[in-house]
Amino acid sequence: MSILESPPETEADLPAWFAERQRSAWQRFLETPAPTRKDETWRFSSLKQLDFSGYRNDVEVPEDTGSLIERSSGLKDPAAKFIFVNETLIEIDSKLPDEVICLPLAEALLLHSDLVEAHFMKQDTRLGSTKWTALHEARVSNGLFVHVPDNVEVAGTIEVFHWLAGDHAAIFPHTLVVTGANAKVRVVDYFRSADDADSGLCIAVNDLIAGEGSKLDYLAIQAFNEKTRVVSVNETGVARDASTTGFVLNTGASWARNESLCRLEGEGSRSDMLSVSVPARSQEYDQRTFQHHVSPGAFSDLLYKNSLYDKSRTIFSGLIFVDEGAHRTDAYQTCRNLFMSEDAEANSMPGLEINADDVKCSHGSTSAQISDEEIFYLQTRGIDPVRARQLIARGFSVEVIERLGDEEIEAVVLRYLDDKFAHLARGGA
Repeated sequence: MSILESPPETEADLPAWFAERQRSAWQRFLETPAPTRKDETWRFSSLKQLDFSGYRNDVEVPEDTGSLIERSSGLKDPAAKFIFVNETLIEIDSKLPDEVICLPLAEALLLHSDLVEAHFMKQDTRLGSTKWTALHEARVSNGLFVHVPDNVEVAGTIEVFHWLAGDHAAIFPHTLVVTGANAKVRVVDYFRSADDADSGLCIAVNDLIAGEGSKLDYLAIQAFNEKTRVVSVNETGVARDASTTGFVLNTGASWARNESLCRLEGEGSRSDMLSVSVPARSQEYDQRTFQHHVSPGAFSDLLYKNSLYDKSRTIFSGLIFVDEGAHRTDAYQTCRNLFMSEDAEANSMPGLEINADDVKCSHGSTSAQISDEEIFYLQTRGIDPVRARQLIARGFSVEVIERLGDEEIEAVVLRYLDDKFAHLARGGA
């Protein structure tokens, strides 16, 4: 059944509020016009990528999922590990303390309905994908729910693998993470394709709510095959003295739209927004960000880096918005592009809107190619030009990855990055 042609059917045993939310979202999806070239939030975008007809969310899970479980390798000893195939949970392993709620979303809706309802998709999407977040809300059936109560720190990392299997399969994974006061947690979402041949679609949303004095880290590693399209929307709220780190790695998909909004809602709050993307061939990554300073005395820092090969494209549009009264704001925004080809294209639109006094804000974007001198220097040390370029691109990306502040996590991210470089070295084979 096409995801665009008929209303969704909510499972009968799920809460009434969730069923109503899904019905309302479907109507909103139908009534919301598709983006046009006149929409500023879709400037430079390839709107033809938004034709999602033919995709289905009822594609069956393969009978043999053993190989996917085997390929779901990340950290050596995660605090918990969930593996989904087409939104169906196929394996779970958890060492979390009893006071931490960490469940598939479908189960959390039954066991902790009020808690999920209090936080599920509470913010209005404002970066362009209103129609597609409505479709996500109407179609979502599973994902991850995490609630860490006050003064509890989760040792280690929660890993979630989202596998997309079957031709023209569509998935709508949802990640909802809530931390209480002075709590701590890290979650990693991996997005993978079962094979390289099937076309797929992923419309993902994650809600991150960091309570007072807490620390919440979230990583999304997007490594789908190059026949898959992605819309990913992140909404983060940061309370007083809390800190969040959001990181996105893009190596896969033919087209990916990433929207990240962070609201600094309390004095002393902090947000770090990080991304590394390596598009090649005709891949396109479209990234839109919003750093919203609501309260005074908050800090935000955004660093996005793109290494562009062949005829690939990137779009970056970011805005630092400082509300009236959000004095002593300290905010930074940087997008850097490294051209590995003369045919690649990068469009960057950083922005500021300041409505308060006594603030420190800066924004900027740079684009450059690797110089002949750099290549020559490495050649004199016995490194061939292709390898030399990859080493420079890797070093260019490492500055962002090192800001994750955890060697084991950094090693996992670098493994995915090196897989992409190895793929490119083989000519994409």
